[in-house]
Amino acid sequence: MRTGTDAMFPQAASSRLLGQILLGARKTSENVLATALSIQEEKGGLLGQILVGLKGITEVDLAEALASQLGLPFLATFEPEEVDPHVVTKLNIQYARSHQVLPLRDGADRLIVAMVDPFDLEARDDLQTLYGKPVTVQVCPREKVHAGINRVFDRLLDAEKVMGSIEGEKGQEEEEAEDELGTRIDIIEENDEAPIIRLVNSIIRQAVKELASDIHVEPMENFLSVRFRKDGVLREMLQIPKKLQAGVTSRIKIMGNLNIAEKRLPQDGRIRKRIAGNDVDFRLSTIPTAHGERAVLRILDKAATILRLEDLGFLDDNLVAFEKMILRPHGILLVTGPTGSGKTTTLYAALSRINTPDKNILTIEDPVEYQLQGIGQMHVNAKIGFTFASGLRATLRQDPDVVLVGEIRDMETAEIAVQASLTGHLVFSTLHTNDAASAFTRLIDIGVEPFLIASSVIAVMAQRLVRRVCKHCRQPYVPSEFELGELPHLRELMTAGGLDHVYRANPVGCSECRGIGYRGRTGIYELLSVTDELRSMVVRRQEANLLKRLAIKEGMRPLRDDGALKIARGVTTSEEILRVTQEDMV
Repeated sequence: MRTGTDAMFPQAASSRLLGQILLGARKTSENVLATALSIQEEKGGLLGQILVGLKGITEVDLAEALASQLGLPFLATFEPEEVDPHVVTKLNIQYARSHQVLPLRDGADRLIVAMVDPFDLEARDDLQTLYGKPVTVQVCPREKVHAGINRVFDRLLDAEKVMGSIEGEKGQEEEEAEDELGTRIDIIEENDEAPIIRLVNSIIRQAVKELASDIHVEPMENFLSVRFRKDGVLREMLQIPKKLQAGVTSRIKIMGNLNIAEKRLPQDGRIRKRIAGNDVDFRLSTIPTAHGERAVLRILDKAATILRLEDLGFLDDNLVAFEKMILRPHGILLVTGPTGSGKTTTLYAALSRINTPDKNILTIEDPVEYQLQGIGQMHVNAKIGFTFASGLRATLRQDPDVVLVGEIRDMETAEIAVQASLTGHLVFSTLHTNDAASAFTRLIDIGVEPFLIASSVIAVMAQRLVRRVCKHCRQPYVPSEFELGELPHLRELMTAGGLDHVYRANPVGCSECRGIGYRGRTGIYELLSVTDELRSMVVRRQEANLLKRLAIKEGMRPLRDDGALKIARGVTTSEEILRVTQEDMV
């Protein structure tokens, strides 16, 4: 029962025949297979396609059987939106369609492609030559590959068509589109003729679709680079010709109500767009650089779901302790970490946990990132004098039980927060410090008296976000001595627990993680509970490393130790923990 497909791939001659695989998997019957073989003998052709034509099997059945026959990965489906369109720039759409092949990821050492016909050796050789690296094939159903080709090339060509149509034109500086009633028009429905506006809209729309957290528009010497930050990592998505730089930058500044004539000073603004029926806010920042103005847009999707505390990655002991803290009647609870470490998400999850009809909860934020049902949320506006301090002062006249202050930035805000906590309010806020113990010295540096800090702060939690290693393609390995030296708690866990390996990310990934090796993010935490002895040290203005040493002695688990536990449990990798944390100085 030698098929035409077998003849195209002599190396597969010793493997099971396609018909046998389909019969064994009960995807077809002997009668249908006999009919197909008869047609093949009479008219020629590939057995698999003949069976599909007879409706004896589906395209999915065929792809799965071919993958089984050759020992290749089977890719049932994939999201075209997750494929970087620049991976196909070396191909044209006609070639991709004729050979039914779509590159999914251009890895460091290999190219991952979805193919309908894995026996197409010509296409595999072409791709290997074109990309200069080995090709790893994933067998995928025909309709999925065809749909993927259309969508990925459309995404690539959208920006290219827009840029091409700008030839000889200047970007028109027009205000945001509104209908006759003044209602904001969905960005998808905008039909503006200005090519620059279409280009900027397409970039924003794509970033929101791909769940990016930031858009970086950075001028280089010969082009304008557009990068998206996803799961904490930046990836370049588009290179725009240098001649379009001024138009793109001006359009973004107009959307943020910034002064387009001022190119020498940093500026900050906000943008609101309606995308796919959802209101999405953007926090815009521009700065002057050697090659022009650089713009960064932080994406704040108001329709995003508020996570539960259980979903944030707390280990059981930290979760129980943190829940006790947020149920306290008064005091200050601080969450610290760099920008993008998930501080606001954690505090929103905490507010959601304690949000009941018998509590009056108010927030002062810059900006309001998510809408919380049943909670009063205020947006500061420094231009009219509405600051964190003035907002907090006004909030205390609203009889609150719990107050969230987006960030403690200055002495005035800090002192009002302290007074609020001492007069019977529970105050949540954030600080930008590297670890929990440094929060105390930061408040002292701001100008708050140490005895007030010691009396009001009940807990400080430092956190970071790390990528989750993909469970479907992660690879076991033994950590190096360098890694174990940097993560001594991991060495202890492996010795005490008898672990002979942990996991690292697969460099070429798989269909589940879209070829990245990681899928989603989780948190690592350092929860410092303020004790009497620690209060005494704060009053004496002791250094942060001494405070941290005491906290560890009293049971606090440092960030790297919390990360080590997650490495040992196969949640993340040592590479990720070392990437987002600094060496513990105690």
